[in-house]
Order: sequence, then structure tokens, then C-alpha cells
Amino acid sequence: MRKPHLVFVIALAGGLSACGETSSLQVSDGTGPSPKLPEPNKTLIPTVNIAPAIGWPEGAKPTAAAGTQVAAFAEGLDHPRWLYVLPNGDVLVAETNAPPKPDDSKGIRGWVMKKVMGKAGAGVPSPNRITLLRDADKDGVAETRTVFLQNLNSPFGMTLVGNDLYVADTDRLLRFNYEPGATEIKTQPIKVVDLPGGTLNHHWTKNVIASKDGSKLYVTVGSNSNVGENGLDQEEGRAAIWEVDRATGNHRIFASGIRNPNGLAWEPTSGALWTAVNERDEIGSDLVPDYITSVKDGGFYGWPFSYYGQHVDVRVKPQNLDLVAKAIVPDYAVGPHTASLGLTFAEGNTLPAQFKEGAFIGQHGSWNRKPHSGYKVIFVPFSGGKPNGTPVDVLTGFLDKDENALGRPVGVVIDPQGGLLVADDVGNKVWRVSATK
Repeated sequence: MRKPHLVFVIALAGGLSACGETSSLQVSDGTGPSPKLPEPNKTLIPTVNIAPAIGWPEGAKPTAAAGTQVAAFAEGLDHPRWLYVLPNGDVLVAETNAPPKPDDSKGIRGWVMKKVMGKAGAGVPSPNRITLLRDADKDGVAETRTVFLQNLNSPFGMTLVGNDLYVADTDRLLRFNYEPGATEIKTQPIKVVDLPGGTLNHHWTKNVIASKDGSKLYVTVGSNSNVGENGLDQEEGRAAIWEVDRATGNHRIFASGIRNPNGLAWEPTSGALWTAVNERDEIGSDLVPDYITSVKDGGFYGWPFSYYGQHVDVRVKPQNLDLVAKAIVPDYAVGPHTASLGLTFAEGNTLPAQFKEGAFIGQHGSWNRKPHSGYKVIFVPFSGGKPNGTPVDVLTGFLDKDENALGRPVGVVIDPQGGLLVADDVGNKVWRVSATK
């Protein structure tokens, strides 16, 4: 074993406590249309600063923004990560976790990351189901819960077009027949298209939304590595957003160079597609900011060769400076290592006026930053279809005074009554934020 690996193992053997360098900037410095980007700080021992997942004490809940309140919409779920609201108001919850991916756990780094994810609450088996929650009396609490779909394979994104319900499993995009008002689906799905999966499958979550006319589907596919260290041959079709023809299943790469896109949403003013993206790790607590951005057809966003436009990542060999020259600068940074996953626009919400135009973002929280970042839900104000202003905290308090994770927010969506629903995959709840009465 080489000495650097030995040092890495020794440093982490005592409980995976915080190690490596420390941030020299505030999270706010890495936020906005022009984030500060210090020089990379690649240390012998990468920063590992985990917030151990412990869940919420009885009666505890996050802290809501002024003028709002928060309550549990549903409790006792099993790793709820993503949300979708059906036309009749029923809420679908993907209860899911990573699939088996043995080739992503090889070597020292794989062993370490497996330990990191386990301590952060992501090491449990995937429930592989979608649950339906119904709030028939519209009191902000779901009184009906049914298993809507089961025996899936790490499902994540969901979207409905007519009576066709699409579910993005980790390795396939599936279509189910949905009857309005149904509380379960027992019919077999039809495969629309295979998605990159396999035994490596580093970023396993796949999201899907439909175009406004329903003819196209857009599917997120994360990278198979941090910065291409598994070989660029393992990245075929990855770090990209696919456009899938709904009728035929034919697909093309709509945009590429996007390390790990998760949230997808249509901005209501411009009609542009936006995504929330997790950027790369292990070059310091202040790099690289995660971001939200509009997505251009044919656009390249840098990964793995560069970040935030033409900032070359020297770890990547061989380089591709021709592609770097084409890299698009993202629209808006949302802080380094915040793990910004959820994305939904404000359209239809009944929260106070400051939340009327903009984007809600679920920030799952960091493991590669000291001090922590993320672990909250934020709102980015928009004007004229573009971000305009500094983020506003919507939900905080997901870390306790000892920096344990009581919860970790993921998917966000507006419900039919105008409340904001938030999936919490450590707290095993769906929270609902509403205006103070």
C-alpha cells in the first residue's frame, strides 16, 4: 500500500471525524452570479466533515422563515427523497436510496466514501417504492397513505403526461398507465429507454420532467466519478441531460458537462429549462460552488475538464482545452458543497410576498467542507426570468448544536393549496411550509 493511502486510512479510522483543510471564505462568498473562486487546495487528506444522521427528537421540527410555519405533512417514511404532485392533489413520494454498485466501493477511496455515506444516513437499503399521500380534507396533513408502486430499482424522478406516468429508475425510464384517482398501480411498466447504470453507477439518481407540450422528456444522468478518475470511457452518456422523444424512446444529449444534475424545472417567465447541479469535491472547502442554471440546447458546462466556465481542473488527464473554451458559466452559484438537489419555482405558492417569484432549493448538505454548508432550504429571488438578489433561508435547523443531522432536505414541490412540501430523507418526513395564520 502506498504511504498516502495509509495516511488517509489512519486519519479516517477513528470515526471519520473532520480532517483536512478549513474554509477561508463564507458560504455567501460562493453564492450568486459571480461567486468567489479561490485557488484550488488539494490536500493529502481530503476534508471529511460529516454531520452524523440521528433524526428528529420527538416534537422537534425545522425553523421556518418569518411569516411562515412548518409542520409534518407525513411522517414515518423510509428515506423519502423526491416528490411529485398529481393533478388531483395526491403527492407521490419516492422512498429510495442507492442501488448496489460494487464497483463504486473498490479501493481505499471507495471504502472511505461508503463509510462517509453510511454515517451521513445514506447507507440503508433502498425501499424501492413510490408512496401516495392524500390530504383529502386539505388541512396540511396527509391522512391517506398507500403503496403506489413497488419493486422498483432506486426510483427517483416522476412525471405525468396525460395518463402516462413516467418513473426514472436508476437504470431505466419506465412508463405506467395511471388512472386518475388511483391509489396504487399493479400493471407492469413499459420500458421507454435504458439509462446508464451498471455496477459502478456513481451518481445514481435520475430525474425526469416533460416538455410543456408533452412530446419530449428530459432526464438527468449524473457522472460516474468525481472528476473522471474512473476513466472517461465510464462517462458515456453521463454528466448530462438527455432529451427523450416520448413516442419513440429515441434520445439525444440535450446538454453535457454537468457533473450531477438533479432538480429540473421550467422557469415560468422565460419558459427555459433550469437545473440544480452538484459540482466537484476534494479541492478545498471553498471549491466548487454548486449552482442552478438555465440549460441551453447543446450547451457544455465544463465537467470534468473545467468548472465555472474556463477554470481548468488540473486533476483531469488528458485535458480537452477545446471543450474548456466552450464551457458555459452557470447562472447562479448556491454555495460550495451544499449538495443542492431539489428545485421548484415559486409559481402557485401562497407564502409571503418575498417568495412570489424565484426558486426554492433543497440543500442536502456537505461532507467535504469545514464548516458545514447546506442542510437547509433556500429561496433565490428572480426577476424577468433570472436570479435577482441574495438567497433567503426558508427552512433551517437541520443541524443541532453538536452538528448532528436531524434531517436532510432533498426534493421540494408546491402543493395545490400553495404550500411548499420538502422531502427529508434523514428525518423520514415530508415537511409542509405555509404562510403563518
